[in-house]
Amino acid sequence: MRSHRCGELRSDAIGKEVALCGWVHRRRDHGGLIFIDLRDISGLAQVVFHPDNKKVFQEAKGLRGEFVLRVRGKVQRRPKGTENPNLATGEVEIVCDSFETFNPSETPPFEVEEQTTASEEVRLAYRYIDLRRENMKKNLILRHRVTQRVRNFLDREGFIDVETPILTKSTPEGARDFLVPSRLSPGTFYALPQSPQLFKQLLMVSGLDRYFQISRCFRDEDLRADRQLEFTQIDIEMSFPEEKTFFELMDRLLKDVFENASDLIGKKLDCTFQRMTYQEAIDRFGADSPDLRFGVELQDLTDLLRDCGFKAFESVASSGGRILGINAPGGVKLSGKQIEKLREEVKERGAPDIASFKYEKGELVSPFSHFFRKESLAKVQKKLGIGQHDLALIVAAKDPFNWQALGRVRDCLKEKNYLEDVLLKGKEKECRFVWIIDFPLFIRDDEGNIVSSHHPFTAPHPEDVPRLEKTGEELLAVRSRAYDLVLNGIELGSGSVRIHDRGVQEKIFEKLKLSKQEQESRFGFLLKAFQYGAPPHGGIAFGLDRLVAILVDFREEKFSDTEQATSIREVIAFPKTQKGSCPLTIAPSDVPREKLKELGLK
Repeated sequence: MRSHRCGELRSDAIGKEVALCGWVHRRRDHGGLIFIDLRDISGLAQVVFHPDNKKVFQEAKGLRGEFVLRVRGKVQRRPKGTENPNLATGEVEIVCDSFETFNPSETPPFEVEEQTTASEEVRLAYRYIDLRRENMKKNLILRHRVTQRVRNFLDREGFIDVETPILTKSTPEGARDFLVPSRLSPGTFYALPQSPQLFKQLLMVSGLDRYFQISRCFRDEDLRADRQLEFTQIDIEMSFPEEKTFFELMDRLLKDVFENASDLIGKKLDCTFQRMTYQEAIDRFGADSPDLRFGVELQDLTDLLRDCGFKAFESVASSGGRILGINAPGGVKLSGKQIEKLREEVKERGAPDIASFKYEKGELVSPFSHFFRKESLAKVQKKLGIGQHDLALIVAAKDPFNWQALGRVRDCLKEKNYLEDVLLKGKEKECRFVWIIDFPLFIRDDEGNIVSSHHPFTAPHPEDVPRLEKTGEELLAVRSRAYDLVLNGIELGSGSVRIHDRGVQEKIFEKLKLSKQEQESRFGFLLKAFQYGAPPHGGIAFGLDRLVAILVDFREEKFSDTEQATSIREVIAFPKTQKGSCPLTIAPSDVPREKLKELGLK
């Protein structure tokens, strides 16, 4: 049907008869000549219609944008001075001998251009048109390239791609399951997998040694820019792992992916990797997913302000709380509205308020600095290194609220319209990976119950296994062999070394208040497998959607105001909205009563 793709023609094709198929991207009538840009996935080709070919010329007057054509003609060099250096095919054009219209098109709801002002709702309702745009096409090609690099790398390293079930058993994974009623066993339900967690562990018990899967996962949870009800993860598991060796292997995988995406991104990315304990991340940055492209580290000012004259701070210090501060470089330019936003962020995380001080005439000043002893503020200024254009931001509260609150302030300073231009100047394209290790094995939920920090199949730190006999705060001090990989403040993947001993697994279930009957009902198959020679094993899952969205955000082209490069919806062909609906297919939808009756549902 076609001899070439539109974007393939170069000067070496001059004089050849070709056939092209594609969409009319633009049509231009220059009096005596008609031009169209014909578009397919490979790019654009300019087609010219001469009045000498009267029938074809007359028919070309009726062509409009997004008509689907096949064009036949001869390739010629564009007249001197009309070349387009910004187009790969810019040296040549096709003189049309004949064309065939496969399908006309109504006027699209928005133009098929790189930039658009159409709302996301409209774009998703007409996604098949939205995907014709150059930016969206590049996103999906980049996604394809990433998955191919991952597959090829893991294949070279001896990993085997294995599919695991989609219809499975409901198990706790930290979010709600999507349930599927069984017609063959009325009253019972399958669950769509939140992850292949238990099956990949069973594959290790089966002796497969190294497994991976580009897996579809489902979680019935509220949506955000980086969340979808259904998503894709790069799922990896291996037997006999050592954290050091495993981290180095994953470092090489991510470096391979990022460096080989450079041609589609438009710039070579510089990747660095380091490791940091959970406690160090909290102490220095107030978060377990720190952006290491800039400093602004938390400093403990408790001892300096224990006797500072300001009663609110002194009260916190005397009651066992902490006083923490950061230096916001260039922070004097923050507006009153931005400072108020920071105060709201602090209060949302349980701290009472945030105090801000700027540097004037050799000392820290604020509307209430007269409450402080000058020598106390001088010590704070010296420890934080506050300079002429900087701002000292201080939070006083009981743990852990002050760490969380000031960590969030640090993140806000990086956000647009705050201090991003100061903090990230010249570092926007850096890729600072950090492995966060030694997470707590247990945490308390909002009701005060002890729950797993990651999931209940995570192995405890070998040195802390005896502490599993403890209760209360001593139990919360048990470290896990869990780890997260964070890139520029974004969690890219999460994993752990798993429990492979039935006794230890039962002990963890016991601490989570699962009865013997519940353990057997939910996880009996896993516990039984551990009795037949389960090897030490561990792995990780990287969010593919999030990974590709990050790469898109590194791309040189800027998106329009209505598009967010960091939203994973921009790198998924047919995503859901933030309300979990599909404007294209109008899903979710009602089903006929007869269908419900078949499933035994009312």
